[in-house]
Amino acid sequence: MSEVETALRGPEAYKVASRALELMERHQVWPTALNFELWTHYVADPDGPLARELTRLISIGEPMTELVSEELAATYLPKVRLNDQIRDAGDILSKELEAVAKAIQNAQKSNAAFGKELAGATKNLDKSTDVEAIKVVVSNLADATRRVHRENQSLESRLAESTSEVERLREHLEQVRREATTDGLTNLANRKAFDEELDRACAEADRQGTPLCLAVLDIDHFKGFNDTWGHQTGDQVIRYVASVIGRVAAPPRFAARYGGEEFAMIFPRENSAVIAASLEEIRVEVSSRMLKRRSTNEDLGAITISSGFAERRPGESGHSIMERADAALYASKRNGRNRVTAAEGMPASANAA
Repeated sequence: MSEVETALRGPEAYKVASRALELMERHQVWPTALNFELWTHYVADPDGPLARELTRLISIGEPMTELVSEELAATYLPKVRLNDQIRDAGDILSKELEAVAKAIQNAQKSNAAFGKELAGATKNLDKSTDVEAIKVVVSNLADATRRVHRENQSLESRLAESTSEVERLREHLEQVRREATTDGLTNLANRKAFDEELDRACAEADRQGTPLCLAVLDIDHFKGFNDTWGHQTGDQVIRYVASVIGRVAAPPRFAARYGGEEFAMIFPRENSAVIAASLEEIRVEVSSRMLKRRSTNEDLGAITISSGFAERRPGESGHSIMERADAALYASKRNGRNRVTAAEGMPASANAA
């Protein structure tokens, strides 16, 4: 059980909940279920990573919007849930293994006893010529055989049950893992999953000597759009852009919502010309569609995105290539937005920034 859950199930629970609501009201945070979960973590674990991030956001005056809350939850809360699920699964698995070990132990004892019974029967049969005595030996041997058979059947049944339970646990943990690494708003991977995949892809590129590219995409003027139309409509736009990116990012490509209105894509074993064409495809599709507000059917106008990408240098870290792709994105923003920029086509000074 996590420290937060321990606090919420103990005598201090009402104080933690009350303090969380007090802070939410002070910072003008709506008391939704997700926000309450975030702020109870803040109060119950004031030195934890979530609390530090909330403190930082408060200090810079960041509004606690739904988008911000979802980002915080995607980054920090799944880890808690995943660790708890893994611990629970581990406990169940330990009990299953203990039960199987006991069943195997019982079967071994029965087989050992049967071996002794068989050896004794052999000796008695060698020594005896009396029909009745032989019948007794055979009857005892038949009883022992049936006992061993029952024990072996019990073991087989227990092993089948355990195999089924372990498979169920495996499927459950896989589902939990997917939930913990998926962005709730867009169903793309979240930032945690992206960082892990980027490290894996870099290692694979070094091992196999293959190319790797990284792209960063950002919705243009999104803050102004959010301020004008509200966060729910902003979420609608993010989901739409994510759907276009997700379609172009079929495996082995990898796409994630990196944060807010920013997305990132990994392109393994592809050259820059193909990547530029794919990013251009996304840009054109997004900008060509006139969006309407779902609740009122009002025209929202066209949405545009800017993107930048970088080809990985041999041995380059994920952090370094991300910085260069970011620099290319900002070059797209500086040069008028709604465009694709390659880091390799930028001046060296801009790339180094």
